[in-house]
Amino acid sequence: MTHSPTVKGFWDETTGSWQYVFHDPATMKGAVVDPVLDFDPQAAAITHESADAILDYIAQTGIEIVWILDTHPHADHLSAAAYLKEKLGAPQSIGEKVTEVQKLWKGIYNFGDDFDTTGAAWDKLWADGDEFTVGEIPVKVIFSPGHTLASITYVAGDAAFVHDTFMMPDSGTSRADFPGGSSKELYQTLQTILALPDETRLFVGHDYAPDGRDAACCATVGEHKASNIHLKDDPSEEEYRAVRDKRDGTLPLPTQMLAALQINTRGGRKSPAEDNGRSYLKIPLDYFEPR
Repeated sequence: MTHSPTVKGFWDETTGSWQYVFHDPATMKGAVVDPVLDFDPQAAAITHESADAILDYIAQTGIEIVWILDTHPHADHLSAAAYLKEKLGAPQSIGEKVTEVQKLWKGIYNFGDDFDTTGAAWDKLWADGDEFTVGEIPVKVIFSPGHTLASITYVAGDAAFVHDTFMMPDSGTSRADFPGGSSKELYQTLQTILALPDETRLFVGHDYAPDGRDAACCATVGEHKASNIHLKDDPSEEEYRAVRDKRDGTLPLPTQMLAALQINTRGGRKSPAEDNGRSYLKIPLDYFEPR
């Protein structure tokens, strides 16, 4: 029997990010994937409009959220996982390699010994091959490095939440140039996901709506094989990496990256308040080269 969850996407136009709620229509149990915490870089202000829209949808549909799932520590938006955990009481989770990301960025930011690198900010750290259920929907975890060294994919019945691996077919695939990223590993991850059944729905982490089209979030494995601009001609690993690395060398860092990684390596939480009761962000000067 093929289990097919109902999937609702929420697009954050500011960062081009897709967030999802999926649920089992038989039991009305569901999960949230990659929720966005709104952030104004100029004011350094955090708000909750995107996450509150998800809460409204959950309340209106009567879904019981049993998991809050992040696919990786995002570089382009702040995670609302901790906020939704507080509102919904559901556990939050991410891949087990997040501890390596925490150690990497602890060094970049020169955080002190009080910065936790054990993954304790999450209730569950998933390993490759782990399985769980959302209602009657079976969910399998696939380790999916390349975009980051900690990325995972959630395959929920006939729906796979593939985060920043694939873009929509007319945009190709995602970048692999962040600290800990690798175009070699990304190529292998793409092949693993393409080995899923052709009818599997792939829900992407981003869309920037090129050429004025409406934002889109889903295409099947078969559609990606046929028309993904980076993969349709079945490139070798070397050919794919040459295209990916050349493109990545032209891309600026995401606007929210240096803020996001401080929040997201804490599971979507601010840094501890200082003696005036306020939290602060650090900026590592001259660590990254301008593009």
